Amino acid sequence: MSQGFATFREFYPFYLGEHSNRTCRRLHFVGSCMALGFLAAAVVTLNPWWLLAALVSGYAFAWVGHFFFEHNKPATFKHPLYSFAGDWVMFKDMLTGKISF
Repeated sequence: MSQGFATFREFYPFYLGEHSNRTCRRLHFVGSCMALGFLAAAVVTLNPWWLLAALVSGYAFAWVGHFFFEHNKPATFKHPLYSFAGDWVMFKDMLTGKISF
């Protein structure tokens, strides 16, 4: 994972390769859904602690997927911004059927 990426377009195929395990992708999806729910709770209640819950849920589910199913290190450790963007692009791609759920 030491390679550099000049653009997100270059990074995303690598990101998808790190998420070839279906269970890992599903855990990412669940964590992202929970993060969106907690974000909504933060907006509705004006309680910023929900933002922490959103962050923790999103990453916890993803990291379980990587460590126990994908057997690799999350791209977050080397490419945090591209990885965060990749999470949401993959989420959208799963919602639209471009990537299998």
